Order: sequence, then structure tokens, then C-alpha cells
Amino acid sequence: MTLSPELLLHGYSIGIFPMAEHRDDPELFWVDPKFRGIFPLDGFHISRSLARRIRTCGYTVSIDRDFVGVIDGCADRADTWINPELRRLYQDLHRADRAHSLEVWEGPSLIGGVYGVVLGAAFFGESMFSRRTDASKIALAYLVDRLRQTGFTLFDTQFLTAHLASMGAIEIRRATYHGELRQALELSTDFTADLKQTPQGVIQRITQTS
Repeated sequence: MTLSPELLLHGYSIGIFPMAEHRDDPELFWVDPKFRGIFPLDGFHISRSLARRIRTCGYTVSIDRDFVGVIDGCADRADTWINPELRRLYQDLHRADRAHSLEVWEGPSLIGGVYGVVLGAAFFGESMFSRRTDASKIALAYLVDRLRQTGFTLFDTQFLTAHLASMGAIEIRRATYHGELRQALELSTDFTADLKQTPQGVIQRITQTS
């Protein structure tokens, strides 16, 4: 299956997403899970240890500073579904302002991040990576805070893992997901809005509502 950026966005808009079996498989297929993983944006959980790390780690966080670096960080593992075709497609969507990344830095070194696709008020989280303890959790905390502050209503994680569940992610049925997706697509947001995200501010905003 050969995809264009337009067809890829259409897939997201109707609740399906593409994957490859592995990085060397040129074939893509659509996935439509019976149960969908999501992060309720008012239910993200920051543990005491994670809050402490956010306050004291000294890392910096950016958006769209190194989109390709984040994709490559996510694909840098023994088993990945990110093949060259998907890598190209997500870069095309990034250039069209439809895909975004959030990066975590230790000095000049990219140590963690997350990227995803944006349609309306829906953020479709694709993958994340970590090269330091909790770097991906820090990325998720900053991402959830940004999504909430910029008016997003749906944070799709595709599947539920134990790692995501420990931070508040849940599973919902396909029909419920499609209903939430339809509502989110009717709204407009600005993922790249100029926000002041301090460590203490992120922690306070999330813990006040979770």
C-alpha cells in the first residue's frame, strides 16, 4: 500500500492509522483496534518521583526543534514499525504543519521525545523514546500540559501499555473513540502556540486537575 500525506490524514480522520510489520517491510497496513488507548487530558498522573525529577533534572524542552531526530530516536530500537515510507510521510506532514514533535534535551543532546499527528483538537500520539531515566515521561507531561493549554480534547495513544496506564491512560471502545474523534475534528487548536512551560507550572496545572 502506497500512501500520500492526504490519504494518511484521511485515515486518521476516520479513526484508523498505518503501521508496518517491521522497519524493513515496505508494506503498510491500516489498523482499527477494537479497544483504543487514550490519555484523558484531565487524568494524567504525575508520581512524586516524576514531579521531583521534572523539578530538578535541569533538562530543557522544545517543540518542533528536531522532528527528524525524534522519529529516528523512536525507531532506534530492535523492533520498530517505523519503516522508511512512514518516516517520509511523517516528515511530509510535519512540513505541512500536521505533525509535531516535543523534544527533551540535556544540554545539546536529544535524550527523549514524542511525536504525533494533529487534526482539529485531536493529537494522535505515534511514538516516544527515552535515552535517560524518565525522559519520555517528562515529554508526556509537557505534552499533556501543552495539549490542555491549547484546547485539545483528544489524546490518542493507539494502544494501551502498562507504561502508559501507570500515568493515567485508559482503553475505550472503538465506537466511543469514534464519537470523541468526531467531536474533536470540529474544533480548531494551535499546537505551536507560544506558551511559558516551567517545570513547576507543568506540575501544578496537571496535579490540580488529575
